Amino acid sequence: MDPEKGQTTRSTVLNCKQISINTTIKISQYTSHMLPKMKPSLVSILSFSLLIFVSTSLSERCNPNDKKALLEIKKALGNPRDLITWDPKTDCCDEWAQSTLSCDDNTNRVTSLSLIRIQDAGYLSPTIGDLSYLQHLDITKMYNLSGPIPLTIAKLTNLAFLRITQTNISGPIPEFLGTKLQSLTHIDLSDNNLVGTIPPSPSQLSNLSYLRLDRNNLTGTIPESFGKLAPKLEFLYLGRNKLSGVVPRSFTGWSFETLDLSANKLEGDISFLFGEDSNTFQLYLSRNKFEFDFSKLKFGEKLVSLKLNHNNIYGDFPAGFASRPWQEFNVSYNNLCGRIPQGGYMIRFDMYSYIHNKCLCDYPLPPCKSS
Repeated sequence: MDPEKGQTTRSTVLNCKQISINTTIKISQYTSHMLPKMKPSLVSILSFSLLIFVSTSLSERCNPNDKKALLEIKKALGNPRDLITWDPKTDCCDEWAQSTLSCDDNTNRVTSLSLIRIQDAGYLSPTIGDLSYLQHLDITKMYNLSGPIPLTIAKLTNLAFLRITQTNISGPIPEFLGTKLQSLTHIDLSDNNLVGTIPPSPSQLSNLSYLRLDRNNLTGTIPESFGKLAPKLEFLYLGRNKLSGVVPRSFTGWSFETLDLSANKLEGDISFLFGEDSNTFQLYLSRNKFEFDFSKLKFGEKLVSLKLNHNNIYGDFPAGFASRPWQEFNVSYNNLCGRIPQGGYMIRFDMYSYIHNKCLCDYPLPPCKSS
């Protein structure tokens, strides 16, 4: 923690205590003067009220700036019943923090905010940018949440985890993701109504390991600069958009845990995504316009999921294909020809993994014709 900020916090607390003590003294002096004129019951009520006032002023953990921002967020969401614990009379670091937020024990600032399955959602208030200590922001399954991603999120320079998914949020992907939020390691903006092109700015995030932009209405090409994210970025989901053009050559030799480019309008030869030295685990490339010779592919040892259906790939199956421990596999709706490999893990897959090709044959398709 910044020593100056820590000193300021301690000074603020001491000042608050001093004000409370001074107030107590003044009220006590006033009470002493008035006691002879008061009834005993009134004296008891006044003393009890004074005790509550002093106790509350000294025990409040929640930072007033954070509390103000949170109440504005609640208001913008339509004051939903899901946030009924967000009562301005209570402490946001205690009573509010059961499931929606958490505070740092040292600074008493809000560091995590999770808004999940809130039904009566309006829009995301710009005051979210005033939660300056926020490190974790999760907004999930708020299907009625609309409007754009607030530009004020650019102020959250401590943010490491950002997830806004399964909402009705629209507009473009903010450019500031890479230029302002350098601490980000995890971005998930999937399953919204985002439009426009993918900005190149996320390529500036040197610690980014997870990026999901799938299930939106994004257009244009995949930025060539995304190659700068290798090898740190292990999970990249761009599927179910309207992306076009070719996959950047900067992806050559890049090993992913998961790469999802499915259901776009991408085209060209992507054989450079494969190779014996690749450590990629899952490749989802279906429903595009990719065209290359399947028989020339070589696979790394870790690849267990491969979906290439609904493309324009051609050729035969590579040698040794059946010996691989495939968990997911589909090459249907292509231009492949030849005998389907038998044995090993191939027994897992039915005809729907192979149908609608040029001339594939053998189980689970009809037998090959004898020459």
